[in-house]
Amino acid sequence: MGNSMVMKPASITPVTTLELARLLHEAGVPAGVFNVVSGPGASAGHYLASHPDVSKIGFTGSTTVGRTIAHLAADGIKRVTLELGGKSAVVVLDDADLDLASSMGIWSFLMHDGQACESGTRLIVPRKMQQQITELMIGKIRKMVIGDQMDRRTDLGPIASADQLKTTMDYVDIGKKEGAELAYGGNRLTGGIYDKGFFHEPTIFINCNNQMRQVREEIFGPVQCIIPYDDEEEAIAIANDTPYGLGGGVCSTNASRAQWVAKKLRTGTVWINTYHMLRADAPFGGYKESGYGRENGYQALLAYSEVKHVCQNLAPDAKSYMVFKGIGL
Repeated sequence: MGNSMVMKPASITPVTTLELARLLHEAGVPAGVFNVVSGPGASAGHYLASHPDVSKIGFTGSTTVGRTIAHLAADGIKRVTLELGGKSAVVVLDDADLDLASSMGIWSFLMHDGQACESGTRLIVPRKMQQQITELMIGKIRKMVIGDQMDRRTDLGPIASADQLKTTMDYVDIGKKEGAELAYGGNRLTGGIYDKGFFHEPTIFINCNNQMRQVREEIFGPVQCIIPYDDEEEAIAIANDTPYGLGGGVCSTNASRAQWVAKKLRTGTVWINTYHMLRADAPFGGYKESGYGRENGYQALLAYSEVKHVCQNLAPDAKSYMVFKGIGL
C-alpha cells in the first residue's frame, strides 16, 4: 500500500528476517522502504511501538505482550493489528472418516512442533470414537522421523528454545497432575542429535476437560488434548469455552453439517477436513483474546491505508454555483 516499514523479528529468530532484508536490497527495493531492527521486545519492541513516527503497528505474538502493545498504541492513537495466542479446537463429528480425523488431529497440533498460534491443540471427539482415533494417531506418529529440521527426511524438528521446551514439559506435568490420561509421549528426547537441540516427543492426553490448565492455556509445543463429548451441542459449547478464538476445525463427511458447525464456532478461521491452510487472499485473524484486525486478504490492505474524501466544485465562478447562489454569496 506504499508504506515504508520497520520489522522487528522475534529475538530468538532474527536471521530469516535479516536475510529477507538482504534479498530485498539486492532486488532493488530503495533504501529505507524495508528496515529491520532486531533485539529484545521489552526494549526494541517497546521503543518502536511508542515511537511518534510509527503510525501503524502489526504485532504477532502472545496475548500478554499484545495487551502491552495495545496500551502503547493507545497513547499515540495508532492503528493496531494484533494476531495473538490461541487454543484452537478441532471438532470431529460422529460421521467423520476416522483415518482423516486422525490425520487432521495430528497435523493440527504437530505442524512446526505445535509452535503455531492457530494450532489445533484441543481435539474434541465423540466419546465412543476417542479410543479408536487415539490409536490411529499414535500409530501414525510412531512412523514419524524426529530429528534435524534441515534434513528432508525429517518429519518433526525441535522446539525453538530451552525456555519453550521447559514450558512444554511443565504443562505435561500439569496435565498429569490434573487428571488427564497420558496416552502417548510426554518426555524430552535425549541421546545423539537430540542432545544438540530441544526435542520433545509428540504428546497426547485423553479424557481431558476444559477446566484443565493444559487444555485452557496456550502451550506452544507438541501437546494434543483430546476431549470427549456426547452430543453436537456439547461439542460446540466446549469449542467456544475459551478466551481465545484464532483457528478451528471441523471433520465430517457431511458438507452441510460441517458448514453449520463451522458457523457456530467463535473463531476467526475454521478449516473443514484440513488444517493450517493459510492463503494470501483469505483474511486471517482472531476473535476475543486472539486479537483484532486481519492479516491477508482485502481486509489487511485497509489496515495499511487511510480513507480520504475529496469534494470539488466544478462551477466556474460563485454565481454559477447553486449552493453559494442560494444563500446569497
